[in-house]
Amino acid sequence: MITLQRPGALSALPPLSLYVHLPWCLKKCPYCDFNSHELTPKTPVASPLQGGASGLGRPGAGHLSTSTEAAYLDALRADLEAALPQIWGRRVFTVFIGGGTPSLFSPDSIDRLLADIRARLPLEAACEITLEANPGTFERDRFKAFREAGVTRLSIGVQSFDDAKLKALGRVHDRAQALAAVEEAQRHFETFNLDLMYALPGQSPADLDADLSQALAFEPPHLSLYHLTMEPNTAFATRPPEGLPDEDTAFDMLDHLVERTAAAGLQRYEVSAYARTGHHCAHNLNYWQFGDYLGIGAGAHSKISFPDRIVRQVRWREPATYMDKATQGLAVSNEQDVALSARGFEFMMNALRLKDGFELLRFTERTGLTLASIQQPLAEAEAKGLLERDLARAWPTAKGFDFLSDLQALFLKD
Repeated sequence: MITLQRPGALSALPPLSLYVHLPWCLKKCPYCDFNSHELTPKTPVASPLQGGASGLGRPGAGHLSTSTEAAYLDALRADLEAALPQIWGRRVFTVFIGGGTPSLFSPDSIDRLLADIRARLPLEAACEITLEANPGTFERDRFKAFREAGVTRLSIGVQSFDDAKLKALGRVHDRAQALAAVEEAQRHFETFNLDLMYALPGQSPADLDADLSQALAFEPPHLSLYHLTMEPNTAFATRPPEGLPDEDTAFDMLDHLVERTAAAGLQRYEVSAYARTGHHCAHNLNYWQFGDYLGIGAGAHSKISFPDRIVRQVRWREPATYMDKATQGLAVSNEQDVALSARGFEFMMNALRLKDGFELLRFTERTGLTLASIQQPLAEAEAKGLLERDLARAWPTAKGFDFLSDLQALFLKD
């Protein structure tokens, strides 16, 4: 008996992650294009009873008000409960609490958030739970309390250890706060990540080397190294800072970063990610391997696979609107199926960011497409020296990593 499979049908569902977006920051950074909202004395609070933006948060220095936190957590719980039918029976193996600046929320609130999640979702026993933290929100024992609440991995947005560079980036913390925050994370977390940026305004190769030396002195299990880019709809896009290194200097900086991190025992496993053995970020790996993720919170994105389709969702972006809608069971502002013709490009956009590339059979399993659908761009990429492959895998070459956008574009259908 021959079983016919509908074109685009998935033979298996991918791993599932949960992303939780906490949208507030002390200050909006001029380079940031994430859905983040600056904390003000008039930060709106949705009434837990009425669902409207009826109250005013009264944040203290570096903190949200307890009423804001409670109302937002109520909205997250309602959002999650409304989404449960889409993921019945599926276990969650990573949780990522991002922002914004999640460390603005008190450890008690993070504890409640994780308790709400555990009560509604089956988490794997070794579930990785990441929290993003800003050194500007650091207080002694605050990170310890996050660990006690159940966070297993901290990601600290240092960006630089140079006060002049931090000021140019519009960051709210200084070098001393960054050092104290990393030292605290080192004491309480077996796995933590440091975010650093390079090609900063006025940054010389020697400045970058000093930043990297300071970061490596902590022997971090994981580093994320990002090139400062002028993203659309940011303050830097309309008013670029002066003194940005030219393209050739930025390439030289990246080569230096790769060389020094490797010498320190950190392997580059993704375009911007470097880790010691056993400390790769499982949550981000799931994104890059075209896994599924449910996103809850203001502006959060989801990708959910079903046997016959793949769905993308977006939540309402404005915190007050999100809280209002979520408490009514209407947190999703936009939902659409991923077209069969777009799945190949979406898969390759993610998978080619990984140094080890992807298993060829994984492409078919997670897109419902045959390998024949990407045979031509694979061959073209190989001919251009951007990609290599064998019978089981395909992966970007060093040249492909350097010209990743060109490699990815080969898989974009007209």
